[in-house]
Amino acid sequence: MRLLNILAVLACLSGSAWAEGEPAGQFDYYVMALSWSPNWCEVEGDAKSSEQCDRGSGHGWVLHGLWPQFHRGWPSFCRTTERNPPRSLTNEMADIMGTSGLAWYQWKKHGRCSGLSAEDYYALSRQAYDSINRPPVFRQLEKPVKLPAAVVEQAFLKANPGLRDNMITITCLDGMIQEARVCLSKDLTPVPCGRDVIRDCTLSDAGFAPLR
Repeated sequence: MRLLNILAVLACLSGSAWAEGEPAGQFDYYVMALSWSPNWCEVEGDAKSSEQCDRGSGHGWVLHGLWPQFHRGWPSFCRTTERNPPRSLTNEMADIMGTSGLAWYQWKKHGRCSGLSAEDYYALSRQAYDSINRPPVFRQLEKPVKLPAAVVEQAFLKANPGLRDNMITITCLDGMIQEARVCLSKDLTPVPCGRDVIRDCTLSDAGFAPLR
C-alpha cells in the first residue's frame, strides 16, 4: 500500500482530522459546537483579554462553530473558489459567536469546507444556532456550581424534544463544562453523531460559571 494511502487509513481509524486542504463541499454532516462563554472565559478567554469576556457582555451559549464532518474524521482548511468574508460580515456574527475574530477563523478552518459562500455559510450557521433551544436554566445561575456533565445533556434533551442522546455530546476542559456539540444533517435536521464525536464528558463535578 502506498505511504499516502497508509497515512489516510491511519487517520481515519484514529478519528483524527484528515490532511488539510481537501476539496470544498465533500463531507457527511455538520457538528454545531455551542460553547458556554463564562466557562471559556475562566479557562482561556481572560488570559487572552477577549472582549467576549467583558463584564456585562451577557454571553451564554455562543456558537463556537458549524463544522463539516465525515462519518470518521473531518476536513479542514479546504480548497475553495469562494471569496473570504469582508470584515463587516464577520462583525455581524459577533452577537452569537462572541467575537468577529472567531467568526473569521471558523470560516477559514471550517466554513471553506462547506462548499458555500461566506455569506451563505454564516447564514446557515445562524440558522443552525437558532434551531436548537438553549436551556434557559443556566442563565439563571447566580454563582459558580459543580454538576454532572450528564445534567447539561439532559437539559438540552428536555429543551429539544427532537434530539436523542446519540445526537449530542457534552465536552469538558480543565474540569469545567466546555461545549454542547449537536450533530446536524446538511439541512440542519438532528442526526446521530459519528463514533469520534460521541465522547461525552464523564465528570460528576464539572465546573459551571454564571453569566458575567
